[in-house]
Amino acid sequence: MAGKRRQFGRVRKLPSGRYQARYVAPDGLLRPAPDTFRTKRDADEWLADKQTEMRRGDWHDPDAGKVPFGVYAAAWVQERELTARTRQLYESLLRLHLEPTFGGVNVAEISPPFVRRRRADKLTAGTGPTTVAKAYALLRAVLATAVSDQMIRRNPCQIKGASTVHTPERPTASVQEVYDLADAIQPRYRALILMAGFLGLRWGELVGLHRRDLDLDHGAVRVRRAVAELNDGQREIKAPKRVLRASGRCPFPPRSSRTSAITSRGTRNRARTDECSSAPRARLLAGTTSTALAQGVWPSRDQRSALP
Repeated sequence: MAGKRRQFGRVRKLPSGRYQARYVAPDGLLRPAPDTFRTKRDADEWLADKQTEMRRGDWHDPDAGKVPFGVYAAAWVQERELTARTRQLYESLLRLHLEPTFGGVNVAEISPPFVRRRRADKLTAGTGPTTVAKAYALLRAVLATAVSDQMIRRNPCQIKGASTVHTPERPTASVQEVYDLADAIQPRYRALILMAGFLGLRWGELVGLHRRDLDLDHGAVRVRRAVAELNDGQREIKAPKRVLRASGRCPFPPRSSRTSAITSRGTRNRARTDECSSAPRARLLAGTTSTALAQGVWPSRDQRSALP
């Protein structure tokens, strides 16, 4: 009596005595199992799982993940709308920390144990925890897209908390220390110190302020932009990371003779030859020229030595 004809897939016995399973995939190609099986029953069960995947619409092309991570990650960065500074950061992380380890490995071959081992190697080699966390976060983001692209089924980055940057709490200057620093710095930078100390603005938000952002009538500063310093020395103007209050306004500290530098800075010209220094779009805080202050060169060594 003839056996029942198989309705899905094929199983054949190889000269080695093991069994090979094959099936016609949704793309019309005959797809063999990645490995052979010891028994015919094992091969049948593998085919049954594949048939279930296809019925559920959960079938993945086994060749889709055969793309080197370095190639896929480079395209991932290029396809995203990123600020110039973020793009530089991602490219640096890829070049220095991910490409040497994962660059030549196919996306589908990156496993959780492989990720854990390589991360541990980085930390053991002395790479800073913050850098490792940022690199891991980028790796996880790239591979999350690979899951969405149906190149892999699951993201192999499964280390809980590995992408969290643990920054120790920084000491906070007291009110008196802020005043002392403002008194010791050059007068042209007094407003900068007071605004940084009492308004809590980031460096990029401070140097991005224009005169029109200073609302003297309502005692507030409007944060409209931030200046980011790039690795090549260029500057990028971008939106601030946060919006202060619903209106984007940040109130002045309580007025006193010691904080009057903020308001006086907005009503008088800076002591330099700049015909546009009083224009609404002129920089509120700048260096010896009309360009924004550079974080890497301010204050100078002489200025730092004179500070309390």
